[in-house]
Amino acid sequence: MSHIIAPSILAADFLHLDRDIEMINNSNAEWLHVDVMDGSFVPNISFGQAIVKAIASKCKKTVDVHLMIDRPELYVSEFKEAGADVITVHAEATNHLHRLIYQIKDTGAKAGVALNPHTPVSSIENVLEDLDLVCLMSVNPGYGGQKFIYQTLAKIKELKKMLIDRNGDAQIEIDGGVGLQNAEKILEAGANVLVAGSSVFKSEDPLLTIDRLMALK
Repeated sequence: MSHIIAPSILAADFLHLDRDIEMINNSNAEWLHVDVMDGSFVPNISFGQAIVKAIASKCKKTVDVHLMIDRPELYVSEFKEAGADVITVHAEATNHLHRLIYQIKDTGAKAGVALNPHTPVSSIENVLEDLDLVCLMSVNPGYGGQKFIYQTLAKIKELKKMLIDRNGDAQIEIDGGVGLQNAEKILEAGANVLVAGSSVFKSEDPLLTIDRLMALK
């Protein structure tokens, strides 16, 4: 299966979001990744439902919404209504993960679960077959532009084996510090969705960078 590039709008120029979204629309990227941060679960605030709705209204790609928020169960329906195609919640942010996964699925969105760097993949083995996506954080969430944590490669391999053993078909997404310098190793380990923020939007030629990431095997 070929891999997916999901540029992260968090690294875009907020004064020209329409321009940057149009650039993604004209690229070979299949997804647009949208990080929602609440200043509580992570030490930063990004944007809420209204901005996600505006982004989704202009975006022709799959809108991949990553909720880095406390009590995500209160907001799942609102983000689906705002235009999310994929909704990912953090395992660390809820006491009722199985119920929350099916709350997402009931909206019609695909359901993802994210794990922080310190959280073992074994923590989701009992819901793995229910998931459409697992997002492994390869930086500590909250800020863009951080360096990739290379221990993530071992977690990818472990998660890939768990999926094979359980005949699961969840996609493995990697979020944080992903770029041309490490993408090939990430794909070799078993991931198939690469969230690329600064490496795309801060590059001299974002379209070429996306194409180069897409061309990796």
